[in-house]
Amino acid sequence: MSEPKDFTASMDSDSRRTPMRVAFVTRRTSPQVRAQDDKYVMTYPEVLFRAAVAVELLLLALAVLSLFWDAPLEGLADPMQTPNPAKAPWYFLGLQELLHYFPPVVGGVLIPTLVVLALIVIPYFGINIQAEGFWIRDREKKMRVLTIIVAAMVVLLAWFDVWAVLIPTVLIAGVMFLGAFPSAQPGALRRWLLLKPLSFWIMSWFLIVAVILTVIGTFFRGAGWALVWPWGTE
Repeated sequence: MSEPKDFTASMDSDSRRTPMRVAFVTRRTSPQVRAQDDKYVMTYPEVLFRAAVAVELLLLALAVLSLFWDAPLEGLADPMQTPNPAKAPWYFLGLQELLHYFPPVVGGVLIPTLVVLALIVIPYFGINIQAEGFWIRDREKKMRVLTIIVAAMVVLLAWFDVWAVLIPTVLIAGVMFLGAFPSAQPGALRRWLLLKPLSFWIMSWFLIVAVILTVIGTFFRGAGWALVWPWGTE
């Protein structure tokens, strides 16, 4: 048999603050629960409804903009006059920039496939499942593993002269290591870095690299995919 429960009574007007079995409402006030927003919400219907509203607002904004500004379209395609350089849409220019550094099989097939597989597989691993700070536990072991991974990436990127990816990789790793070293009185920046989970660092690295590659492909590539200044001077 289960142990008997101790039912107690309390005088209060907040049933959340006083989790008793019985509560008497005092001072002629109505019962209330002073609750804040929940940390987690259900995917359906809350998140789905918010996403639908965001899509509708974006569609409305694009429709309004199209009434005042024309789309920056070029002339009809002429197979006898291929533009130089022939650039992909902006959302593929990062991939096209990778093709400049790596062989076609690596830059066009292997790297995108590995990225997609990583996005699918990583959530199923028990890595930082509670989104705690990356350096909270097993600091020495994580530093060794991170050093090996960063060193391997630096060697690989330097071998192919991919400086557009190597430099942000080294900077992100340096900022990560900055949060790893303990301090008697860590400042606000050190505490902020210490509490960031692994997912934050991976996503930050991915977004920064993607933006840099896209910007280079959009503004700094000219005829023959050579490096040029955005204002036209090579």
